[in-house]
Amino acid sequence: MSVQKPASWIYTEDFLTEPPAVEAARRRGEELGCTPVLPGVGGALRLLAASVQAHTVVEIGTGAGVSALWLLDGMPADGVLTTIDIEAAHHRAARQSFSAAGLAPQRTRIITGQALDVLPRLADGAYDMVVVDGDKREYPAYVEQALRIVRIGGVVAVDNMLWHDKVADPAARDETTTLLRTLGKRLRDDEHLQTTLLPVGDGLLVAVRKA
Repeated sequence: MSVQKPASWIYTEDFLTEPPAVEAARRRGEELGCTPVLPGVGGALRLLAASVQAHTVVEIGTGAGVSALWLLDGMPADGVLTTIDIEAAHHRAARQSFSAAGLAPQRTRIITGQALDVLPRLADGAYDMVVVDGDKREYPAYVEQALRIVRIGGVVAVDNMLWHDKVADPAARDETTTLLRTLGKRLRDDEHLQTTLLPVGDGLLVAVRKA
C-alpha cells in the first residue's frame, strides 16, 4: 500500500466542511455517548440520496441526527426521512438538531423502538433508500429487512463495514468482525445487487437493488 494512502484518507474526511447545524448535532451526540458518522460518510449519504432523488428514506440508528441531516440535505424538499432508534434520549436530541436546522416537522418521522419490531411493519419496496447504522449484532437481520422494503433501483447503505480496520485483517476473528466480514461478502456476491465498499469513515457498504 502506498505510504500516501493514509494521508489521502485523512484529506478525504476533511474535504467537506460540516454545516453548523451538523456540527451542533455532532456535539449533542458526543455528549450522549453516540458515535456520529464522519463527514466523509455524511457526504456520501447526501450524494446517494440526491443521486436517486430519494423521497422516502429509512434510517436505522438516529443518534442525535447527524446522518439524518446529511440525508435530508440530499433529499428533495418534500422528502420524508423515517428514523428509528431505541433510545428516547437520542430522539430528543435529534428533534433539537432538526429544529435548529430549520427543518419542518413533516420532513421527519421519528419512531422510538426496537428496529426489528418496527421494520417488519414497513411496506415492501416502498422506500428509495435505507441506511443501516444500529446494533452490529443485528446487522444481518436489519439488512434482510432493508432489502425487502427498498424499491428496485433503490439504495441500501450500511455503515461501519470496515469496523475499526479489523474487517480487512484476516487475523481479526472476534464475533463482530467476523459477522460484518461475512455480511459484506454475502452482499458482494448477491446477484440481485450492485455492491461496493467505500473506504470513508469506518467503511460504508453501498448496494443497489437490481431485482
